[in-house]
Amino acid sequence: MAPTVPSAAKSASPSQPSGKSEVTDLKQQLRQLAGSRAPDADAQRRDVFKRVISCMTAGIDVSAAFGEMVLCSATSDVVTKKMCYLYVGAHARAHPDLALLTINFLQRDCQDQDPTIRGLALRSLCSLRVPNLVEYLVTPLTTGLKDPSAYVRMIAAVGAAKLYHISATACIDADLPASLKALMLSDPDAQVVANCLHALQEIWALEAAKSEAAAREIETLHSKPVVFYLLNKIKEFSEWAQCIVLELASKFLPSDNNEIFDIMNLLEDRLQHANGAVVLATIKVFLHLTMSMTDVHQQVYERIKAPLLTLVGAGSPEQSYSVLCHLHLLVMRAPMLFSSDYKSFYCQFSDPSYVKKLKLEMLTAIANESNTYEIVTELCEYAGNVDVPIARESIRAVGKIALQQYDVNAIVDRLLQFLEMDKDYVTAETLVLVKDLLRKYPQWSHDCIAVVGNISSKNIQEPKGKAALIWMLGEYSQDMHDAPYILENLVENWDEEHSPEVRLHLLTAVMKCFFKRPPETQKALGATLSAGLSDTQQDVHDRALFYYRLLQYNPNVAERVVNPPKQAVSVFADTQSSETKDRIFDEFNSLSVVYQKPSYMFTDREHREPFEYSEDLTSLTVGAEDPENVISAQRYQENDNDLLLSTSDKEDNGTRASNGSSTSAYNAPSDLISPSLISSQTPAETSLVNTGGPTHSSQSNFSLDDLLGIGVTEAPAPTPPALTLNSKPVLDPGTFQRKWGQLALALSQECSLSPQGAASLMNPQSLIRHMQSNYIQCIASGGQPPNYKFFFYAQKDGATAFFLVECIVNTASAKAQLKIKADDGTAAEAFSTLFQSALSKFGLS
Repeated sequence: MAPTVPSAAKSASPSQPSGKSEVTDLKQQLRQLAGSRAPDADAQRRDVFKRVISCMTAGIDVSAAFGEMVLCSATSDVVTKKMCYLYVGAHARAHPDLALLTINFLQRDCQDQDPTIRGLALRSLCSLRVPNLVEYLVTPLTTGLKDPSAYVRMIAAVGAAKLYHISATACIDADLPASLKALMLSDPDAQVVANCLHALQEIWALEAAKSEAAAREIETLHSKPVVFYLLNKIKEFSEWAQCIVLELASKFLPSDNNEIFDIMNLLEDRLQHANGAVVLATIKVFLHLTMSMTDVHQQVYERIKAPLLTLVGAGSPEQSYSVLCHLHLLVMRAPMLFSSDYKSFYCQFSDPSYVKKLKLEMLTAIANESNTYEIVTELCEYAGNVDVPIARESIRAVGKIALQQYDVNAIVDRLLQFLEMDKDYVTAETLVLVKDLLRKYPQWSHDCIAVVGNISSKNIQEPKGKAALIWMLGEYSQDMHDAPYILENLVENWDEEHSPEVRLHLLTAVMKCFFKRPPETQKALGATLSAGLSDTQQDVHDRALFYYRLLQYNPNVAERVVNPPKQAVSVFADTQSSETKDRIFDEFNSLSVVYQKPSYMFTDREHREPFEYSEDLTSLTVGAEDPENVISAQRYQENDNDLLLSTSDKEDNGTRASNGSSTSAYNAPSDLISPSLISSQTPAETSLVNTGGPTHSSQSNFSLDDLLGIGVTEAPAPTPPALTLNSKPVLDPGTFQRKWGQLALALSQECSLSPQGAASLMNPQSLIRHMQSNYIQCIASGGQPPNYKFFFYAQKDGATAFFLVECIVNTASAKAQLKIKADDGTAAEAFSTLFQSALSKFGLS
């Protein structure tokens, strides 16, 4: 008969915990082992502790065994100690009342003879992060900074930073920063010095906002004695510590050129380091120190090429991508320096897509007269790549090089050859590029049109490709014999074209063709306007209505508006401003370079220094209390446009489409036929937007309709419901904030400001006063150029219903993003019309 298995052995294995029954079993075993002096007691404790940690890993709540774990902590076994500290650190913050039980044994372990246990105990003590236990941390930390073991001193340095985050007052009162500074400048262990430096930077950076002494201490860290002391020991540091020291050195302001050369000589060998982070940190130091020395700065670019190209070819794809991002930033600043190394950026078959895409951008940036032929030849090979996104990017890269005026003749021939590949995505991308090339090089229209004219629109499925073809049909209809008939065929299939982009281009192309070849396009124009006026897409309807009324008013004026004489485009808009690129360069060797945007655009608000943001409106004043009825709105301390946006802005992602708004470049004003707009127009302008038709006779109306083959005139736009506002609404900030959180989003729209209005926003109070004159009050405002954020409210006259508005204005684009919430949702559309009408008049009077 087999021997009976003990109950302890029957329990679930560590990999298969069984919930509450397992925890109860563990507690019982821990109680039995708490005071055991058996020879194998330590081994049994270790096994039980392993099972407890296994339960934690499986997500089982084992906090009920907290007391028993503490009782079993009295052991000399280091592995058991580590598991006990892990358990305590995981549960102390969630159970601060139980954390008090750990203080005694942790303080006792901080005085253990084994430095490993002293260090582990001190780290666990600082990791409790319970404010009520701060008083028990100061003494062990002070003692730890003077410990003979470097390991304990290293733990104590980091613990001082943890203490500051728990209680800044306790850390400063204990004079721990001064102890850290003294230890940094005198300790023989390099890792202790690095930890002290990191802790000091973290403490003083946070303390500088409220203490001038801390600001002076930061300046001391950047002084010559400290920087040179650390640089002379840099070979002793770990790779992580070297990056910290090099980041500090990049902020050093040398007094003369000799100090710059001394630092560069000290760091010369760091450029050959195997770790990419160290190399990039060293490059940042070189670049920042030589910014004022043009010749030396140029030589630095030459010196760092080889290390960077070596890093691109070695290591993982992720490292290659990171280094390529930094190379791309440098190439944008000095493309000529890398033009001879273009072969280093050819795509390898084993490169991931994200690396290939960045290499294509690099090839585009370094192209010049000497290497264009080789680069374009290589890019053309990628056009047939099985990876469709890379094939698209390669075609775009060829077009970008052509727009840089390098070897345009050969590139145009290459692009036209792409049209013969009989691949939909290749044809679509090529047509878009040919369109852009014709805008910049009209002299190539004859060669391009001869090839484009043979392409059937039925073979193009992508909207942007079809839109580009339609643009060329309209722009060069006088050179394309079949252009009117191709457009007419497209109009007949209007309902099959679901893309607003294609329909908008079709409207404009038919209009252009009509002015160049009227007899052949008359029928197509009538059908196009008729289809556009009945289109459910607001942008398409508005453009068709605009063209119809232009023709009603005066065909000659319509031709000057739709098909004016054009000049060749000299420069296409860059996606990034030079200011943004400079800011990214200042943040070299950080995620800003990888994301290609400044850090403020992707970091949390609490990490954006030195500005802070709050959405609390409780401290705002209400304009109704002001005798002049001018609201003194609280201004938030913000830096850039992203600081104006809160996480609640995400709620309009799915709402914008449902409310019929659009961000197309062809948006028609929402008050196109508003009576308030008509009243402010000149007679000639009024005839274009008069809801009853133009000022010409009705006979001319019928003549135009007959000419275009339109049987009936367009249906008049519905008159917006009448809405009047209370001239003196009163709403306190607390109620505003509560309503804003409770009410659902009624509308989310984009509208335009007049150029005069955008210029007037140099003084945001002028907009607040203007809106008050329209019975719309401002309760809060904030921001800095070019972005401003306002919170407005208004009240329906004779009712208690309020309208709340969040308005984000960008003065550079003269656009305003509106989010409207209303007690009476049925009146939200009418209020939006009033609000946008008032906003459009800002700055005109």
